[in-house]
Amino acid sequence: MPLKTEEVEEPVLNLTPMIDIVLLLIIFFMVGTKFSDAERQFEIELPTVSDALPLTELPDEVVVSVAKSGELFLGDKLVTIIELEDQLKLAKSRYADQGVVVRGDATGTYQNVMDILAVCHRVGITNLSLANRVAEEDNS
Repeated sequence: MPLKTEEVEEPVLNLTPMIDIVLLLIIFFMVGTKFSDAERQFEIELPTVSDALPLTELPDEVVVSVAKSGELFLGDKLVTIIELEDQLKLAKSRYADQGVVVRGDATGTYQNVMDILAVCHRVGITNLSLANRVAEEDNS
């Protein structure tokens, strides 16, 4: 008795999803080149600058440190309260939302920190931070 054998079906590769993706990529790049062509519409020679700063860069926060003795440091430079006010005015004129971090010694006089806060208020700086550190827990 002869046995009936079925023909083995060969695997088929479905190319439809790959063709869809390729066509979408082609459309994407075609639209992207249209936007770049619009920029080249006018023949404009842009001016050059030797020392240009990026327009989007935000300034760093100004760090004012108060030593236990009451000495003021702007960054790592020793300053007086008048020099500090002048520097903060200059920083405020450059960037309206200038930030200031006040680092006061834990055992120092609180009045020194309040003097800095008063200077910031006179200058018009409202973005203030008081630096602190987290106390380490003693697990023993």
